[in-house]
Amino acid sequence: MQKHPSDSQNPWLELRRLTPARIALGRTGTSLPTGAQLDFQFAHAQARDAVHLPFDHAGLSAQLAERGRDSLLLHSAATDRHSYLQRPDLGRRLSDESAQALREYAQAHPGGVDLAVVVADGLSALAVHRHTLPFLARMEEQTAAEGWSLSPVILVEQGRVAVADEIGQLLGAKMTVILIGERPGLSSPDSLGLYFTYQPKVGLTDAYRNCISNVRLEGLSYGMAAHRLLYLMREACRRQLSGVNLKDEAQVQTLDSDSPADMKGNFLLGPPQV
Repeated sequence: MQKHPSDSQNPWLELRRLTPARIALGRTGTSLPTGAQLDFQFAHAQARDAVHLPFDHAGLSAQLAERGRDSLLLHSAATDRHSYLQRPDLGRRLSDESAQALREYAQAHPGGVDLAVVVADGLSALAVHRHTLPFLARMEEQTAAEGWSLSPVILVEQGRVAVADEIGQLLGAKMTVILIGERPGLSSPDSLGLYFTYQPKVGLTDAYRNCISNVRLEGLSYGMAAHRLLYLMREACRRQLSGVNLKDEAQVQTLDSDSPADMKGNFLLGPPQV
């Protein structure tokens, strides 16, 4: 970003170095400096491009095949991007053709799976292109170690979060996780979201889902996201629920622990008293 002459006298400058948020931008008269305005317009353009970027499902399927992972391409009831953006409800259900194709697949592969893995473009295909493969690599390491069975990777074009409920129900899956591009922000056009559901079925609300958000290089790491997902899977099976009644406590540290890692405690509360 262009350095403004008043930066050296700007008391917010130290905070600006710690966050991508738009603070301490300076001013020229009553307006923003040209550099800050151009940066904003560039970020806005990136966000718009992320929303309208076509889903490269063929490229993703080929990369999955190179790693020995099968995939299945489906389409939501939204026929194109315009209807997807105008009618969110259409993105939550499969098209009739895709639903029938999935039923036929389930009949040919009876028995169900522990986890149905769904990937949808959502509102940022860019996020899916960048982060799906590295996240799945970390997730599959942990699911294999714990013996969970996975579905083929179900790719859904013009899909929204709830489409995973129908997919999980048709596959007879115990749980579903959908990897989906989140709504782009002005500092994060490539944020990937994970939505987890136990006993998926059509008609569930968001209250039955757990969200792991902001999976990307500048946000939540692939390893930590996979760790949180595996925690939710274990707890969901133990307690037979997901959503608002299942809290993500994978990182919660106990104040009475004697281990050095736990002695740090909560930075808001300060170190535990000895």
